[in-house]
Amino acid sequence: MAVVTLLKKVRASGTAAALSLLMFLPAVAAAQGATQPRTADTLEPGDSLEGNYLAAIVAGASRDLGAASVYLREAIKEDPQNNDLTERAFVAFLADGAMPDAFRAADKLIQQDPSNGLAQLVIGIRSIKQKSYRTARNHLQRGGRGRAADITATLLTAWSYLGSGNSRRAIETLERLKGEASYNLFRDYHAGLILDAAGRKGEAEKRLKSAYDAEKTTLRLVDLWARFQARNGDFNGAAETYAAFDRLLPNHPIIREGMALVGKKDAPPRQITTPQQGAAEVLYGLASAGNRQGDEAAALLYLRMAIYLDPGHDLAILTLGDILERARQPEDAVAVYDKMPASSPLRPNAEIQAGLALENLGKPEEAVKHLDKVIAERPDDVDALSALGNIYRSRKKFAEAAAAYDKAIDKLASPGRANWDLFYFRGIARERINRWPEAEADLRKALELLPDPLGRERALVLNYLGYSLVDKHLKLDEALDMLRRAVELRPRDGYIIDSLGWAYYRLGRYDDASREIERAAELRPSDPVINDHLGDVYWRTGRQLEAKFQWNHARDLKPEPEDLEKILRKIERGMEDPSANAVEETKKDGG
Repeated sequence: MAVVTLLKKVRASGTAAALSLLMFLPAVAAAQGATQPRTADTLEPGDSLEGNYLAAIVAGASRDLGAASVYLREAIKEDPQNNDLTERAFVAFLADGAMPDAFRAADKLIQQDPSNGLAQLVIGIRSIKQKSYRTARNHLQRGGRGRAADITATLLTAWSYLGSGNSRRAIETLERLKGEASYNLFRDYHAGLILDAAGRKGEAEKRLKSAYDAEKTTLRLVDLWARFQARNGDFNGAAETYAAFDRLLPNHPIIREGMALVGKKDAPPRQITTPQQGAAEVLYGLASAGNRQGDEAAALLYLRMAIYLDPGHDLAILTLGDILERARQPEDAVAVYDKMPASSPLRPNAEIQAGLALENLGKPEEAVKHLDKVIAERPDDVDALSALGNIYRSRKKFAEAAAAYDKAIDKLASPGRANWDLFYFRGIARERINRWPEAEADLRKALELLPDPLGRERALVLNYLGYSLVDKHLKLDEALDMLRRAVELRPRDGYIIDSLGWAYYRLGRYDDASREIERAAELRPSDPVINDHLGDVYWRTGRQLEAKFQWNHARDLKPEPEDLEKILRKIERGMEDPSANAVEETKKDGG
């Protein structure tokens, strides 16, 4: 059974809770539209139960968890005995991180319905925080209905036994997790952490090594295993553990810090020392697994509880902020990033993400000011300079973007594969300000640095470089090969397929162009550029009625203003020759 399914079991005890969760956090992938700034303390609650309830529904549909919490808090005051209202408010409070409100609602729900699994879990978490470990086990057992198959309850119960001073019982509890690969991984990982915290180093080493051997690509597991190795004198082994991960994902701040300490024969400190931190690690691990499998809603709840237990859990903070950004809640994301401990190697990342979130919040000047401050404090921070370039590029300030990327690249002692995107983005910026020879050199450098496994990223660079060459009528054979290869790497990317079709169009190969752009339009039917291109191709192949239909469709899809003017002209007059009135700017997918 997948971990994401296990997560769902915990919150499945009450149908209303699940419905409430879906109401207040629809699928992140479906988020659309611009985000409107919101400050919860400026909201005006309604004058009636119905008004506050309806306002909460609207806020939930807009993924505004803070506002939903405000309105539901007021609604409960009007109808405190309404169980369904309390349950909806409970999940909204928890998702918003309003833990005191969530605890009060959970206590009330348990009085009314002791089988409410999510409420029992939350009260169990509160009990672990308060070091009331026996009480915690009682709530966890009721929430999991006593079934050892509930991985969340089992793992948390094990850490509660460590809190009670009974590491033997903790390990016995974990041994109930058997069969599934994910069960085995979590069992060995947490057994190793518990044994290490209990001072049973030999047994801890065996369990942590088993977990590491089963999953060598999980950052947290890699870091904790390397730390254990170093603390126990195996600095060479720790260095190789870090180096192996660095080869997969170069230059990660946590790995970089660990490698620096180990290189000086300085053992990194133990990360998990208390039952509260261990329980937070359970919730973070399950949230990460659920997040990777698309269950952002459950992941958000688990991360809120993890940070409640361990406010300094830097990876939980960064992951929660990322989920909130993808849920179009940049204001909440900024607040979460601000909680990153100053001592964490992820603090610079959090500050950079906060700047990007301000940009998404529609505060571009604040975003630039924020990143300028970060750069002033850390002038050699390549990531901060890159982020500033990305903001300028997204706002089509390509000269400023190129200048920011210049500074970032100048800071590199020796560009490596982790830096391919800097050259890619600078190539885009330079191409947009008509510095083509330099842009071409950057794009080719990006291809040179890209490792082979990154096929998706290679397709983006091939697409941009190949299209640009065709657009300028340069190295046409090579350019077409690049675009064909890009399509091979991303065969269902409508934008890249459109680039190949448009290249055929520019070369006068209209039948080939028609085939490709029709396929692109099937994949991206609501893209104005692709529909405009399809109209052009139809006109060239004598299908003039269909061409005008496509241009009208493109017009209705809200194209860029400069494109709209050309589309309207074609609707009125048609096209006179292969270059007349053609929209020059196509979707190159600039990243």
